[in-house]
Amino acid sequence: MGKEDLSKLKIDKDKAAFRPRRKKKFFFPVLILAGLFVVLLAVLGILRPTINVRAATVTQIYPSQAFTILNASGYVVPQRKSALASKVTGRLIWLGVEEGSRVKKDQVVARLERQDVTAAKDQAAAHVKAARSNLEQAKAELQDASLTHNRNKELLARGVIAQATYDTVLARYEKAKAAVEAAEATVKASLAALDGANIALEYTLIRAPFAGVVLTKDADIGDIVTPIGAATNAKSAVITMADMDSLQVEVDVSESNVRQITSDQPCEIQLDALPDQRFRGVIHMIVPTADRSKATITVKVRFLNKDSRILPEMSAKVAFLSRPATSEEQRPRIAVSQSAVVNRKSKESIFVIRGNKAAETPVRLGDKIGDMVEVLEGVKAGDKIVLNPSERLKNGSKIKIEEQ
Repeated sequence: MGKEDLSKLKIDKDKAAFRPRRKKKFFFPVLILAGLFVVLLAVLGILRPTINVRAATVTQIYPSQAFTILNASGYVVPQRKSALASKVTGRLIWLGVEEGSRVKKDQVVARLERQDVTAAKDQAAAHVKAARSNLEQAKAELQDASLTHNRNKELLARGVIAQATYDTVLARYEKAKAAVEAAEATVKASLAALDGANIALEYTLIRAPFAGVVLTKDADIGDIVTPIGAATNAKSAVITMADMDSLQVEVDVSESNVRQITSDQPCEIQLDALPDQRFRGVIHMIVPTADRSKATITVKVRFLNKDSRILPEMSAKVAFLSRPATSEEQRPRIAVSQSAVVNRKSKESIFVIRGNKAAETPVRLGDKIGDMVEVLEGVKAGDKIVLNPSERLKNGSKIKIEEQ
């Protein structure tokens, strides 16, 4: 290469100085975008710190809880319950009820085979008929003997007949009288035998001793029913029934708490099977004996309101009250702890937990119930809410629930 070519090789300083300025033009937009991104994260709450909170649940309560003295658990128990059986041994040939059937007093619910008993009754009835016929015959004989006796007595007085003749007539008369008495006794014996046969026939019918509901069916058609129940495959009871009007709740109360309750004290009953309803009750009896193994005393609580849904052996909880609950106090209410309510800008609200955030929700409050307050609008039973919300807690704040 010649000298002229080498002299043409040189660095253009203007172009070299211009390149860094081009890089600065790209740096500032990137900075602006980064700033906007940070602001956006802040607005969305992603960069906000997580706040630890305590949580509670919106519950459905009854105002009577505010004047409840004592609580106890137990079961619904019928005070009149019977296992129906027969006084005689026989085969079950008819069963007219099943579980849940309602029966009236003296209603026939089952029948045993009765051919032999019926035959015995018919025989006794025939004996009664024969005895009565014999009695009528004896009475006719007595009537004839009485007339003959009276005539001969007059003839003897006038000396028309001999004493021996009169004695024969008198003996016949006395014999006729004795025959009538014997016939009357036979009739009574026959009637007694007929009554026994009727009773034996009645024993083949199983009747309800009181009005109630069939709880269990303990035998089927074809089973041998016996009052002893010792025979193989024999049944001692046909059905078990209860008087549903005699249902009461029996609860165990600790000996140390018995002094807090008295007879006829008002109560409120809640059944596990009907959790959304309370039933008015009153103490019927404090059983005058204690269970030494549990150190408790049984208390029987009577229902003041009957309900067909109440069944024997249901689990129940009883609240012993200091005074009777009014109809308004028996209405369930939605309530929260007073510590969950905040008042900001003259508006009452509650922070409802939605996932991992707190949503400030306006509410309308009602009456205070102990340390709770009724909520008329805004939340529903089952909602999770924040207890004792701090001033840092805002609508949409990220939260973490503290373990209790």
